[in-house]
Amino acid sequence: MSNANVAEADGTTKPGHHKRTYTGVGKKELKKEIAKLPKETLALWEKYGADESDDKESFQKSFIRHVTTTLARSIYNIDNFSAYQATAHSVRDRLIKRWNETQQTHTEVDSKRVYYLSLEFLLGRSLDNALLNLGLKDNYGGGIKELGFTMEDVLEQEVDAALGNGGLGRLAACYMDSLATMDYPAWGYGLRYTYGIFQQRLKDGYQIEFPDYWLNFDNPWELPRLDVVVDVQFCGSVNRYTDEEGHERYAWEGGDTLQAIAYDVPIPGYGTKNCINIRLWSSKPKRQFDLTRFNEGQYEQAVYEQMQAENITAVLYPNDNHMVGKELRLKQQYFWVAASLFDIVRRFKKSEKPWSNFPLQVAIQLNDTHPTLAIVELQRILVDLEGIGWDEAWAIVTQTFAFTNHTILPEAMERWPVPMIQYLLPRHMQIIFDINLFFLQKVEKAIPNNRDLLAKLSIIEESTPQFVRMAHLAIVGSHRVNGVAALHSELIKQTIFKDFIQFYGESKFENKTNGITPRRWLHQANPKLSELITETLGSKNWLKNLDLLKGLKSHVNNKDFRKRWVAAKLSNKVRLADYIQKATGVTVNSNALFDVQVKRIHEYKRQFMNILGVIHRYNTLKKMTSEERACVVHRVVIFGGKAAPGYYIAKLVIKLINSVAEVVNNDNSIEDSLKVVFIPDYNVSVAEIIIPASDISQHISTAGTEASGTSNMKFVLNGGLILGTVDGANIEICEEIGDDNIFMFGNLAHQVDDLRHAHRYRSVPVDPSLQAVINDIESGQFGDSRIFAPLINTLTHGKDYYLISDDFQSYLDTQKLVDESYKDQEGWTTKSIMCSAHMGKFSSDRAIQEYADQIWEIKPVPVMTKKHI
Repeated sequence: MSNANVAEADGTTKPGHHKRTYTGVGKKELKKEIAKLPKETLALWEKYGADESDDKESFQKSFIRHVTTTLARSIYNIDNFSAYQATAHSVRDRLIKRWNETQQTHTEVDSKRVYYLSLEFLLGRSLDNALLNLGLKDNYGGGIKELGFTMEDVLEQEVDAALGNGGLGRLAACYMDSLATMDYPAWGYGLRYTYGIFQQRLKDGYQIEFPDYWLNFDNPWELPRLDVVVDVQFCGSVNRYTDEEGHERYAWEGGDTLQAIAYDVPIPGYGTKNCINIRLWSSKPKRQFDLTRFNEGQYEQAVYEQMQAENITAVLYPNDNHMVGKELRLKQQYFWVAASLFDIVRRFKKSEKPWSNFPLQVAIQLNDTHPTLAIVELQRILVDLEGIGWDEAWAIVTQTFAFTNHTILPEAMERWPVPMIQYLLPRHMQIIFDINLFFLQKVEKAIPNNRDLLAKLSIIEESTPQFVRMAHLAIVGSHRVNGVAALHSELIKQTIFKDFIQFYGESKFENKTNGITPRRWLHQANPKLSELITETLGSKNWLKNLDLLKGLKSHVNNKDFRKRWVAAKLSNKVRLADYIQKATGVTVNSNALFDVQVKRIHEYKRQFMNILGVIHRYNTLKKMTSEERACVVHRVVIFGGKAAPGYYIAKLVIKLINSVAEVVNNDNSIEDSLKVVFIPDYNVSVAEIIIPASDISQHISTAGTEASGTSNMKFVLNGGLILGTVDGANIEICEEIGDDNIFMFGNLAHQVDDLRHAHRYRSVPVDPSLQAVINDIESGQFGDSRIFAPLINTLTHGKDYYLISDDFQSYLDTQKLVDESYKDQEGWTTKSIMCSAHMGKFSSDRAIQEYADQIWEIKPVPVMTKKHI
């Protein structure tokens, strides 16, 4: 990787002329640069750089200016989408002012910063969030109404940023919101995917993947930094040489070079001037067009290099069912961390501090194993480019990085074939071998003659071919490793990382229970409930101190408060029912119990068990008389989520859900007592409609498989109850809200291994109720049974790895408890209020405070009102 482009741009300025720097002006240089400028120039910058007013009239002026100049439209040629763009640009103007002030403040203070590396940032829509965080929604709403539009229509025009898939990306987005709100100096680094994950559509009940063209239009929420370009190298060879001081050194030479182009996404804090940044990298070729080949008639070859380069940031998680896909994933990960590390190092070097201070200025958080190559890249930069000795460099590296683990499943741990890394990143593979050797030598010295332990701890898996265990590398290269829920953090110490405990002890491993931002997941998503809470508590302070929700407990018996709480829930259910009608064509009863399971489709999350339970309920209803059905709680069972394109079993679950829905929704004999809905293309914006409307949400993973979950927190914060297993954050939610306000079922994590052993080696009969449901599917009740044979086989020939049979009767029994509880609407309302009131612990602000104090050791840096120079 080279800094040639930046150096050239920075180094060609003439004396007395303005110049551009790519990481801002440093603390030492700021006063010198200002002193060079004439007083007249400073006065003009101060006069015309003053902040615009946030009142209604100022917005309208800004709106019309953007319509006529930015969009080149006029009063008779503007629609809702154009109104959205003009509004967004007006808000962006204010964001950029805050962004500049924030970055300059952080540079002046020269404080330690945290850099959050995440392959996903699932931001959702930005306009509403920015309006609320900046306190502009009322003025802008009134202003746009006078211009002939409604804010609701304008907000609907925004397309979700396709920068993530599930909980990992949404957690990163919540954490960035909290970092901004709490005034911490922070940057996020990710990739600017052209198409994101994919757009999910349904055809004959099957998931069909389509490209998500989210960048079809100008994106007002990103700032293209087309002059911030980083060269990223692949392949080539490593040459060993002796430097002038007689030290053996290595040079990575040749190969292919791609370019990383920076795009910045401002992230505003709530109730603060702080506006931090996510920098996303887009891949471009070093040479975009081969004119010689084009002139020779080789048209495809002329743009081949461009297409190959742009593939790296085309799609989130390329399908890795084949070697080409695996290679693309590895290139994607290195491309991202290489560009990010170059940027971080460049920013540090601006301070002119010694390298020993690097961990005092920089904290880097690895959000799962995807950015683990950053550890190797920083070691390469320090040793090969900066000439620092190996041991000193490694001490800097290990004091800089911290690693968040998000899984308990061994099969989910990333592993890369050694030959692939040797081909794409030859110098990095050498460094990984050295890191592993030096680490294992320390293990051998501390615990002699334990070859089995060495094999278990080795970063290199000795197989054919060898593999690099990325989680092992992340542990060895980080000073802290954390899980994301209390149970998960204990389980990783007892299972997948237990051998590291033997060497490191437990002090390196800790828990940081996930959290969610209440600004997005209650204030924005559920405005009626947010308004009621604010009025009841007397202020909006709860948005920055979620523990204040406990004040709702003293109002739980207030009739007017309860009435408005129920009305807010019903309003949200009506909104969701309207959305379901538009999205699926299914009409549902808003007074029914809304039973929701929306998340990534995976066997361990057990959407399969949910739909099997729905079949059991359906067949039970069919056997009832009309009088008996009149006493039954009506249910709308709502599913949503995407299956990975190569995950055949997960895609069959979607097909089964839709096949069951087709039968149930068209069976008039059950008298509308049950409806089944699969909402396609689940994303953040859809979640904001679904979550506030839920009565019960299902979080039913096999015990010990869900690291934490954050959707469970969002549902409960909005007054929804949980039906769940004793897994992930369900446990801590239960501890906070109380056993009376949650429905738990199923086997416990410590029982899972014994149950699986019994399934594998003994004849364990299938639960009778489950067998009856299987028989219904195999009878063709829901279509061609041959389609679902592989799915049924996971329960029989596959030995029921996720223990659906073992938990099924407990699941059905608990569903009956839900029904009985829902019949008591007064009691249910009390449960709903008490759920929200006890959710203070699960704010992302609390989680970020713990990371900042205990892992990153960073302090808030409030942004004060500054002169505009």
